[in-house]
Amino acid sequence: MTTPTDDTRTMRERMLAGDPYIADDPELVEQYAVAVDLMAAYNATTVRQGPLRRRLLEALLGGVGEGTEIRPPFYVDYGTHITVGARCFANYGLVALDVAPITIGDDVQMGPNVQLLTPTHPVEPEPRRQKWEAAQPITIGDNVWLGGGVVVCPGVTIGENTVVGAGAVVTKDLPAGVVAVGNPARVVRSVEG
Repeated sequence: MTTPTDDTRTMRERMLAGDPYIADDPELVEQYAVAVDLMAAYNATTVRQGPLRRRLLEALLGGVGEGTEIRPPFYVDYGTHITVGARCFANYGLVALDVAPITIGDDVQMGPNVQLLTPTHPVEPEPRRQKWEAAQPITIGDNVWLGGGVVVCPGVTIGENTVVGAGAVVTKDLPAGVVAVGNPARVVRSVEG
């Protein structure tokens, strides 16, 4: 990971471009603080507070479709880089670290403790010591089912109608209409349409 020092962009601009950046930049720290406040309020709601929960989710995320439910607790970095389609369901404990965009299609279902992880960190020790990081976007197609405990790594796209078995670690793109399991996730069969 190269970390050029002559780059005049802000750390936020660098982050959104997928380039190395420093996360403790004051602008990013403030955006994170706003997200943490909204996330804490959302996570404190009860099932009987549906309208409030919806308003908080709309304030936290970059976009959320009708009929989508995300059960608290729900954890994000910024929230504003996440868009979720209509009629989606995420069970307890979704972690969506949105340093890069996370795009979730319509009718997606996620079991408990799913992790959508866009951040990357240098393998080289010195840039890591200097706190440089970057990110790659995640895209999840329509009607995908992610079983409990699935981890989706940076830069991954999962095609529509795909099922990912519980506990799988998705390190590479998955095509549409397959079942994938394991660590790393591998395709084990096609799904009949």
